[in-house]
Amino acid sequence: MGSVLVLYHSQEYGNTGAMAEAVGEGAKAAGAEVTLVNTNAERLDPEQYRRFDAVAFGSPDYFSYIAGGLKVFLDDWYIARKSKRQGLEGKPYGLFYSHGGGGAARGPLENLFGRMGSKVGRTVESRGRPNDAVLRACRELGRQLAEAT
Repeated sequence: MGSVLVLYHSQEYGNTGAMAEAVGEGAKAAGAEVTLVNTNAERLDPEQYRRFDAVAFGSPDYFSYIAGGLKVFLDDWYIARKSKRQGLEGKPYGLFYSHGGGGAARGPLENLFGRMGSKVGRTVESRGRPNDAVLRACRELGRQLAEAT
């Protein structure tokens, strides 16, 4: 198995962070090396991104859009890609997000990250704190990503 990056944003309630951990657990259980990066704590350089074989992106729904830290990553990735840097496109990726009731960030999430490569699994959604079913779906997404490497 290869390496899986779980790039997410989590801060106030920790719901997206709990989902990210479950994705990582699923990928590890399938034999992948896993790295979790919270964009609320650090900025991921596209040069670091290049070394991963697959990636999961996770965001809370902020005003029907993705979190700013993930948008910053996308901007950095876009600029690096336009500079013809190799290894930035074509990765298997998965998506997950949390929301407080609207869930409208799903559209921007799927649209923006659709440029990254080949989508694996379904987008996992949690309304509020992730329940057992959501966490199982996140672990399954992690397993699918590990197997896609």
